[in-house]
Amino acid sequence: MKKILLPLILILVGAGAGVGAGLFLHTPPEPEEDAPAAPEAKATDHDYVKLSNQFVIPVVATGRVTSMVVLSLSLEVTAGETEAVFAREPKLRDSFLQVLFDFANTGGFQGSFTDADNLVVLRRSLLEAGERVLGDMLSDVLIVDIMRQDS
Repeated sequence: MKKILLPLILILVGAGAGVGAGLFLHTPPEPEEDAPAAPEAKATDHDYVKLSNQFVIPVVATGRVTSMVVLSLSLEVTAGETEAVFAREPKLRDSFLQVLFDFANTGGFQGSFTDADNLVVLRRSLLEAGERVLGDMLSDVLIVDIMRQDS
């Protein structure tokens, strides 16, 4: 018992002394006097508007539907413009569906459709279509959900 107790006490005393010395000798870093002040970020407020319904896009190959893609989109708009988005939602949905159908017809939803490069192209196309309907109030189009069901 004494063979185990003595090394254990020495370990505890050594660890305690190390922690105590570290706390005692620690000095806080001095602030840099010549460092430039951090630039203030521009305060840009946005609202996020989730479009009411999902988008369902058929993927056609060799004359038949081979899979279905389901997407949910949200829009980043200038603060206070939520009602304006919902007032123009039918026109937005039409524009977004045209982009999504074109993307599907060019093979965008084939293979590794969630590849970052594919999604960048899709987001950019959706943003351009949305800007034609909403103008400058639209900042970004967010793909919230995406799923492909193969048949």
